[in-house]
Amino acid sequence: MNTQQGPHPAIFEGPVLGLMLTMATPNALAFLVQASVNMTEVWYVGQLGTASLAAMGFVFPGLMLMQMLSGGAMGGAMASSIARCLGRGESETAHQLLWHGIVIAIVAGLMFLTIFYLFGRQLLQTLGAQGTVLAEAMAYGQVIFTAGTAIWLASILSGALRGMGEMRLPAAIMAGGGLIQVVLSGCLVLGWFGAPKLGVFGAAISVTTIATLSAVVAITILSKGRLPVRLQLKHFKLQAHLFKDIFSVGALASVSPFFTIASIMVINGLISGYGDAMVAGYGIGARLEFLLVPMIFGFGAAMNTMVGMNVGAGNVERAEHIAFVGGASAASITGFVGVFLALFPEVWIGLFTDDPATLAAGVRYLQISGWAFAFQGMGLALYFASQGAGRVLWPVLSNVARFVVGAGGAVLVVNVFEASIDWVFVCLALGMACYGLITAVSIWLGAWRKNIS
Repeated sequence: MNTQQGPHPAIFEGPVLGLMLTMATPNALAFLVQASVNMTEVWYVGQLGTASLAAMGFVFPGLMLMQMLSGGAMGGAMASSIARCLGRGESETAHQLLWHGIVIAIVAGLMFLTIFYLFGRQLLQTLGAQGTVLAEAMAYGQVIFTAGTAIWLASILSGALRGMGEMRLPAAIMAGGGLIQVVLSGCLVLGWFGAPKLGVFGAAISVTTIATLSAVVAITILSKGRLPVRLQLKHFKLQAHLFKDIFSVGALASVSPFFTIASIMVINGLISGYGDAMVAGYGIGARLEFLLVPMIFGFGAAMNTMVGMNVGAGNVERAEHIAFVGGASAASITGFVGVFLALFPEVWIGLFTDDPATLAAGVRYLQISGWAFAFQGMGLALYFASQGAGRVLWPVLSNVARFVVGAGGAVLVVNVFEASIDWVFVCLALGMACYGLITAVSIWLGAWRKNIS
């Protein structure tokens, strides 16, 4: 939809699934490319030795948090605000929102940079980094967070494009940047083609270079492209109520990434008591969940826009229908993968290890938790749909419930009941089920109908 005509009429009427698949496919493919790039970069750094890999691992949660906040929470909020404006026919307000998103990205990037420079070394030391690992982690983090504003800009402006219903452009930017990053990282990390071998420092330069390039491309497209909403100086007029509109979704949605990171830390801490093989096996099994996210994000990005435009236009019933079609589709995909690998777990675990103990641990995780991936997929898709509706309270509460049942339950069964590792995996599965079911039931009971505007 690369025109100046506004939202596509099919968003407001007609069959939902076909349009959703058309809109979802570019983003799903782009995120699969990005996920592959991330795994490739880890492999590059792994060639440097354990110290470099550990250094990257210590900083990764901070980078992951920044990406989740900028892309999932605030980027989704930006898409929601623009989609609802276009649904209401408020084109001028949509133009102004772009500048508000840019201001948020700049301030947020500077905040992450400030926090790292003030507390980064102490935090890394608290987590266990020392010596060469600490030095490399600091070098990697300094580059990553110095360019944090570029990462935020690329994410928020991509959200703005998706909010207009334009899915192909942000997907092309992400996929193209990812393909360039594969080569650039190889050059800067391993010294390909005569380039300086910079090690983990080169990996950071690669990430930030691609983020900066992506931000520049997005700004250029928004400034000069034929789009429903454009970035022009005449629309630069900052208003408190527009910041409030974005943060009414983004601030609350930002709670979820913190619980996701906290859950990872709690579970890793618990499982470490069962030995290195268990940690490695669980890590391989759990990595599958993160690789399913790109597929769901494709649906989620389309649902955010479609729901937002319909809510803006007052078509709440159609918005709910879009949510349930998308949620069921996401659940079908992740559920099929989860059940298949619960039945044949060696298909996945065997790709990464042939160590019997590690293989057994990963197999057990998938056998117990695989069925719940359907609820994880449904919950995540409905989270993005709820962003479009401007109503994220229940998805956030459901993520809190997932943390309480999953991580909290795991702590209980291990420290109080001294149960086997199987019960940790049971708690994680039940947490996923809570995430999907609570969100779906809240929408079904009318969470989007209260004080909707």
